[in-house]
Amino acid sequence: MIGIDTSASISALDKSKLTQVSGNSAKTDQKLKEQTDAFESLLVKQMLDEAVKLDSPLFPKSAGSDIYKSMYTDAISHSVAGGFGFSKMLFDFLKERG
Repeated sequence: MIGIDTSASISALDKSKLTQVSGNSAKTDQKLKEQTDAFESLLVKQMLDEAVKLDSPLFPKSAGSDIYKSMYTDAISHSVAGGFGFSKMLFDFLKERG
């Protein structure tokens, strides 16, 4: 009877599974971070929409001014997403529950 050492193949298999699981975890974390940043962006946009509702010389009343206001607040909210801390707090909470 010939003895076959399978410990090397088993450990290699375990390492590949571990790498695959950690890779999936990283993808999941990245997707979760994107979603929490998007949620923070939504909150910031709502706050900015309220702030810009006031009559402002920056946005005089004209045709399409509401569209420009919406585009302006949308661009700002996307650029600052992840910077206020709501996203990180929500990410940490969901990751802990998860």
